[in-house]
This record gives sequence, structure tokens and C-alpha cells, in this order.
Amino acid sequence: MKLVPQYDSLAFGEAALKARSYRQEILASNMANADTPNYKARDVDFGQVLKARLSGQEQTISSLAMEATNTGHIVMPVRNEQPGVLYRTPLQPSLDGNTVDADTERSHFAQNAMMMQAAIEFFGGSIKSRMSAITGQPG
Repeated sequence: MKLVPQYDSLAFGEAALKARSYRQEILASNMANADTPNYKARDVDFGQVLKARLSGQEQTISSLAMEATNTGHIVMPVRNEQPGVLYRTPLQPSLDGNTVDADTERSHFAQNAMMMQAAIEFFGGSIKSRMSAITGQPG
């Protein structure tokens, strides 16, 4: 029998929402670059990203360099790695090398949006049940 680690419902809800949001950004980037030559469609392994967030192994990604205009500014290193990002195998790549399939992207985007809404409902329910326990009044 495999033991499953226990997570606080608020920590799990937060990690799930952040992972869904991250995936939504990747899918939106695909749709925005549907006409960009040689752009490769990407997606993420949601389970892998969620596991990394829950275990604290995932680091925050900063894709834009910040300019330090004052000696008191903190310089943040820019990392190019993106956790859990995979390249999608194209069903029918275009002649310009772009692998984005608009129908596939819309489908994944809509599914992820629905899952994000479910995660929000779960997170909200967890907060309501905690508030009910604290106040002693039904939510």
C-alpha cells in the first residue's frame, strides 16, 4: 500500500490554483503565437508542477530582467528554465515550423479554465468550513 502525503487543504488549494494559473499562461502564450514562425506549442505536466509546488521545490520564475537604477535596488537573477514545461507533438505542423493547433489550444484552455473554477470552489469551501469552525456558526 502506497502512503499519500497529507497536505493542509489551504496549502493544497493555493498550490493547485497557482499551478492552474501557470498552465493557463502557457496555453495563452500558445494561442498568442499561433502565427509566429517556428514557435513550438508548449504545455505543462500539471501533476508534476503541483507536486513541485507542494514540496517547495519549484522556484518562482522571473522571465523579465529588472533594471537596477539605484544602489539600493535588489537585483533579481533571470532564469530561463520553466518547471514542468513540455513541447507538444504536432498533429499537423505548418510549413513555417509552427506547431500550434488552434482547436487543440482552445480545448485545453477551456478545460483548464473549468478545472481552475473547480479549484476556486474547493478553496472557497475550505475557507468557509474553517470560518464556520472558528465562529461556531454554520456558513
